[in-house]
Amino acid sequence: MSTKIITDSLSDITSEMASDLDITVVPLTVLFGHEAYLDRVTISAEEFYRRLVQGNIWPTTTQPTPLAFADVYNKLAEKGDDILVVTLSSKLSGTYQSAMGAKPMVKKSYQIEVIDSETVAMGLGLIVIAAAKLAKQGAKLKELVEFVHRAKPRSHFITYFDTLKYLAKGGRIGKARGLLGSLLSVKPILTVRDGEMAPITRVRSMSAGFEYLYNFALGYVDRIETMAIEHTTTITEADNLADRVGEFYPKEKIYRSMVSPVLGTYGGPGAFALTVFEAEVK
Repeated sequence: MSTKIITDSLSDITSEMASDLDITVVPLTVLFGHEAYLDRVTISAEEFYRRLVQGNIWPTTTQPTPLAFADVYNKLAEKGDDILVVTLSSKLSGTYQSAMGAKPMVKKSYQIEVIDSETVAMGLGLIVIAAAKLAKQGAKLKELVEFVHRAKPRSHFITYFDTLKYLAKGGRIGKARGLLGSLLSVKPILTVRDGEMAPITRVRSMSAGFEYLYNFALGYVDRIETMAIEHTTTITEADNLADRVGEFYPKEKIYRSMVSPVLGTYGGPGAFALTVFEAEVK
């Protein structure tokens, strides 16, 4: 019996990554008015950002239902697999609650563990990827649960926002609310702390944000296990950051992703992020 790994689309795990590592990704939904799209399934990230920038309808989002998770659980349970679910922070979405609520809907009696990662984007994604690699090596559910709990404090996610208006309008601004009164020319650097978006510092430009993220990665130079760089509309800056980080960490090992449509609803255009998954001290 193997253990199957499930996460949600706010992990920013691409379909290619998911396929390679046998990860099941449950999508959230993004809505433009009455038009509903499954995150990365029925709308691509590229199409979403085109509509976000050029359109005049402000998108909204919704979490998966417990039934959506139950459908996945039942399909995997039919194969006789144990299941580990790792979701984005429960303070940012009700996805964790939906994943928990689906457990009684499973028709067969199999072990299902659901963990709140207390983070998002590739902060979550790199934890899930590491767990999936262990699962492919034969790790059992109990071992994987223990691993994820140890991994959570080793995943360090930071992001540059060109504006906070999307985060504020979406109601996910959390501990960064105090930055709303800042000058328009000031750009925030945020992280996830205690499951909520929280400020680290402010910079004056995108180039200064680029330097901050680079120096953040450099601070872990001797203890990086894996790393990820992602973007909304700033692919050039993300590519340049990957090139720069490649000076001290193999560029080909950096996971690259475009921020998912649901996350992009709150991040807005002009955002990019870096996650360092710190090597475990043996």
